[in-house]
Amino acid sequence: MDHAADAHRTDLMTITRFVLNEQSKYPESRGDFTILLSHIVLGCKFVCSSVNKAGLAKLIGLAGETNIQGEEQKKLDVLSNEVFIKALVSSGRTRILVSEEDEDAIFVEPSKRGRYCVVFDPLDGSSNIDCGVSIGTIFGIYMVKDDHEPTLDDVLQPGTQMVAAGYCMYGSSCTLVLSTGTGVNGFTLDPSLGEFILTHPDIKIPKKGKIYSVNEGNAKNWDVPTAKYVEKCKFPKDGSSSKSLRYIGSMVADVHRTLLYGGTFMYPADKKSPNGKLRVLYEVFPMSFLIEKAGGQAFTGKQRALDLVPTKIHERSPVFLGSYDEIEEIKALYAAEGQKE
Repeated sequence: MDHAADAHRTDLMTITRFVLNEQSKYPESRGDFTILLSHIVLGCKFVCSSVNKAGLAKLIGLAGETNIQGEEQKKLDVLSNEVFIKALVSSGRTRILVSEEDEDAIFVEPSKRGRYCVVFDPLDGSSNIDCGVSIGTIFGIYMVKDDHEPTLDDVLQPGTQMVAAGYCMYGSSCTLVLSTGTGVNGFTLDPSLGEFILTHPDIKIPKKGKIYSVNEGNAKNWDVPTAKYVEKCKFPKDGSSSKSLRYIGSMVADVHRTLLYGGTFMYPADKKSPNGKLRVLYEVFPMSFLIEKAGGQAFTGKQRALDLVPTKIHERSPVFLGSYDEIEEIKALYAAEGQKE
């Protein structure tokens, strides 16, 4: 990448321009999706600004309430959740919202109702705020085909039905990664313009990777295929060099690195959490959607992650996602274990 040339570029592809270009490919489009995305982008900018000044504004620290997952909420969690709910409802394009922070789904009042259901984690990795580690927002979007009265079934759909997904990472820079169904593109916030600029066009995950990402503190509780794969990463028997372990503990940051550099990100089921820890609707699905659109794979240990059909809005699932060949290896280990049983 020629950074000197980039510094003098005047033809900037902003996220708004990018989405409008995509919209123009569909003559029947009414622009609803574009409006919805612009409201999500606004929410991301607001949260980015709040994260940057959290220490100064005394926003860090517990808000005193506990969310549906039993995690103590940070002030920034509460703020981010409110910001996204207000931004999404005011777009006039949403029907149902599912947030990690709220026990129940939010049904938008009829006067502000639209065709889209948005599932999101407003601030993933928020336990890392105090130490300056990257955190982020994850979102997925479903479209409701007809005009029936909204029900939970509109969001309890497999990930294959999502029309778009993305995340915004608040770290050394503010990066928004988005797929509207064809390809994956990354945008970086230019603070001087207040605009997201296309910096990572058409991201493709490498077919193989040299990094694995997993919480090894849970190793004693893992199943056999997970333990075998990690063992193989550390002590390969084919003479190849060992893989590097990189685990941040913030899903957005770990998946972002996996997307750009290749490798595997794993949160497997174990004896302590037989259903895994990550939530299907607003963590597993959006990230699996992005990884697949970039040429990778996502697997639960039993099936393709996007084929899951959730029965509850806060349902959890194990997940292995990353480079195509690496996930093939994990699938083979699970298949071999299944034959033994």
